[in-house]
Amino acid sequence: MSKKALKLVTKKFKKSIIDTHDRFGNHTAIVDKAAIRDICLFCRDDEKLKFDLMADLTAVDYLQREPRFEVVYNLYSIELKHRLRLRAPIAEGDETIDTVCDIWRAANWAEREVWDMYGIKFEGHPDLRRILMYEEFEGHPLRKDYPIQQSQPRMDLLRAERDAVEEYKTYFVGRGRTADSK
Repeated sequence: MSKKALKLVTKKFKKSIIDTHDRFGNHTAIVDKAAIRDICLFCRDDEKLKFDLMADLTAVDYLQREPRFEVVYNLYSIELKHRLRLRAPIAEGDETIDTVCDIWRAANWAEREVWDMYGIKFEGHPDLRRILMYEEFEGHPLRKDYPIQQSQPRMDLLRAERDAVEEYKTYFVGRGRTADSK
């Protein structure tokens, strides 16, 4: 069924499909980033496709290739039990693509993670800010040209660090359990 889904998307968006393949059983369409919203809406709403689950959204950095980045969407239809992978190439210097978090709510945090780790901006995202690194972190650590030894700004802790021994005494020993009981 995934092969039919790939053919249907390719037929509908001929001008926006750069390439397709089904290597290793992964039916994939490489699409123009300008058409990603239209393609995703079609994949979700078409009765023959019904891709109601965006299982994953991530990015890849091909440092020595142009275009350098790709945003990868893994779609799944729960009812029809088929999959489709969409890959949207993104050039270095123009690291933007339209958001799909209003199409699949699961994309919200995944897009934030891609922004945080790779620096790819999702146009129209309602709350695009760091999710894994602290706000003052400089750079995007999963880019292949990120300097491993880069120094980051020091941050003051908002609260004292947890003391595991005191926490153990408070939550376990202090609640009727002894240090010797299991």
